Amino acid sequence: MCMPSNRCYKCLRQFRGGNLGTEGVKVPRGLAGGFQDLHFAFRCLYPFLGLSAKYGPVFTIYVGSLRVVVLYGQEAVKEALIDQGDEFSGRGKLALADKLAKGRGIIFSTGERWKQLRRFALTTLRNFGMGKKSVEERIQEEARFLVERLRNTHERPFDPTIPLTHAVSNVICSVVFGDRFDYEDQKFLTLIKLTEGNDELFRSFLAQLYNFFPTLMDYIPGPHQQLIKNAEEFKRFVLARVKMHKESLDLSCPRDFIDAFLIKMEQERQNSQSEFNTDNLVRSTLDLFFAGTGTSSTTLNYALLILLKYPEIEEKVHEEIDHVVGRSRSPCMADRSQMPYTDAVIHEVQRFINLVPLNVPHAVTRDTHFRQYVIPKGTTIFPVLQSVLGDSREFPKPEQFNPGHFLDENGAFRKSDFFIPFSAGKRICVGEALARMELFLLLTTILQNFTLKSRIDPKDIDITPLPSAGISAPKPYQLCVLPR
Repeated sequence: MCMPSNRCYKCLRQFRGGNLGTEGVKVPRGLAGGFQDLHFAFRCLYPFLGLSAKYGPVFTIYVGSLRVVVLYGQEAVKEALIDQGDEFSGRGKLALADKLAKGRGIIFSTGERWKQLRRFALTTLRNFGMGKKSVEERIQEEARFLVERLRNTHERPFDPTIPLTHAVSNVICSVVFGDRFDYEDQKFLTLIKLTEGNDELFRSFLAQLYNFFPTLMDYIPGPHQQLIKNAEEFKRFVLARVKMHKESLDLSCPRDFIDAFLIKMEQERQNSQSEFNTDNLVRSTLDLFFAGTGTSSTTLNYALLILLKYPEIEEKVHEEIDHVVGRSRSPCMADRSQMPYTDAVIHEVQRFINLVPLNVPHAVTRDTHFRQYVIPKGTTIFPVLQSVLGDSREFPKPEQFNPGHFLDENGAFRKSDFFIPFSAGKRICVGEALARMELFLLLTTILQNFTLKSRIDPKDIDITPLPSAGISAPKPYQLCVLPR
């Protein structure tokens, strides 16, 4: 990266045990030093806040041998991801993702492959109703199955992770695989167990470490090795579904995402350079499944924990549901515009939990002029979402959970340009519309039917997340649901 005043980045001396900031000064060892320092740096974002205060909104760090440019604050993140969206649309280097995905699929591909697969996925998901009435009805149906399952807890304490994961997963399964699964289906249970196991493994210290020291970690046993084994099992599951689809495929009538992809493969059969092949089919299917399962179920899980801690907020949501929806019909998306407080609560949950604090790493697709710097092609970029979602100028006292962050003085819902939990620009989450529908419909249906009860005093509930560089997940907890 070249500096202003003709100072070349490559000529600036890298200090032993430290790194160069954007002005060629020594950055504290916490982002480049020992393993424990690295773990701390990614468990909490205070180091980035401190570095931004010292070096500004654009600075360079080294994580292991990987050079990363960090973008901190709404202005820098927006300027990169939206105003210069093409240049910042690459996928940053993550060694573990490279090992598992091999640059295939939607999430971890880049360049022309990514453009083609993303465009196809968006078109196909829309064709199958994403953001439309047909998917809304699927979510409402799944919400009814979820309510029945919660009733069967008979007011006993339970961990909500499993039922929420099953419900959310079934929605994306119906789009990708063409069917929802019975909650007791053994193949489905195996798939969910693998998914949850992977989430836990990805959060582990050794798995996070793999991204920065892959050559070393390949020789060390640990959870990262299990992730690789799990990836093969996921692949076998999808290939079995693909085989079933091929046996009953109607080229004129696709039933789901796999059918649509197989039809596209047939159309491009004569194109030896086509990106529509079995490898990309398997990886794209898994990308949609993982993204459509983990993020929304974790957000809902976190939402229930937060409402347990703040029963007065839950009570206000109950009142709004009773007033707008009542008890005799299912909530629908048309209700949301008449439920500003509930909408504000859901937005505040997403803002507060900061699900993907560092964002999925980006990369610049060519040598890029950004502000007074030149960022070399391929450089990994961390557009820190936490720095936007936690901006105190937009959200006073951002460390506090407060639905008022999204309400005006009259109690009407207030939109915010700082609300980017799905990221922004060219790489914004493919399933954003689906996730928004799921969060509103599933949460309102749960609260329409139940009152949440904590096993401990609300003031003692801990809503800080488990330590992770990737996904912010709540600590394990149990609750009771009391029929209303």
